[in-house]
Amino acid sequence: MYIIGITGGTGAGKTSAMNALQSFGAILLDCDEIYHELLKNNAEMKAEIEARFTNVTTEGNIDRQKLGKIVWNDPDALQDLNDITHKYVSSDIEWRIIAYTAQGGDLAAIDAIALIESGQSKKCDVIIGVTAPVEKRISRIMDRDGLTKDQAGTRINAQKPESFYIENCDYILENIYDTQDLFENKCKEFFSTLIEKKV
Repeated sequence: MYIIGITGGTGAGKTSAMNALQSFGAILLDCDEIYHELLKNNAEMKAEIEARFTNVTTEGNIDRQKLGKIVWNDPDALQDLNDITHKYVSSDIEWRIIAYTAQGGDLAAIDAIALIESGQSKKCDVIIGVTAPVEKRISRIMDRDGLTKDQAGTRINAQKPESFYIENCDYILENIYDTQDLFENKCKEFFSTLIEKKV
């Protein structure tokens, strides 16, 4: 199993990189999607979140908007949430990789904003950082999530700077492209060489 880690800030273009990897037959492990699944289905993780954060449930479910308002404006709260959720997400990913390997799969891609900080990077053979100019990221987040410019900026400021990914990743894919297709094609070219050489 060759495991490629994809990381970078919100709005940089990690989804395009993952789509490119899917074309090579990789199992896609999106930590954000897995986290959202666990929010619904994992009672133990929900209980830990409810114990740490008050008034974040609506009709028995974790209200992501309420939780988001807390953690995006408080670095300590965001760290506490990450400390709770990373262990559950990590365990889930391990089981998915084991199952995929048993089916004969030999390529996996893990997508996580906190790939390095969470320790997920230790599972990876190579780590790819996806970066993009802040202006483009803000525009993408506004379009994707229906946020204001200030709200998008708050999310970006709550995350690691571009220099963090440059210093901690094996390769950097810079998304300066105006369309998703153009960047996705660039990613396919890059991954074709990477997977062939497995370096």
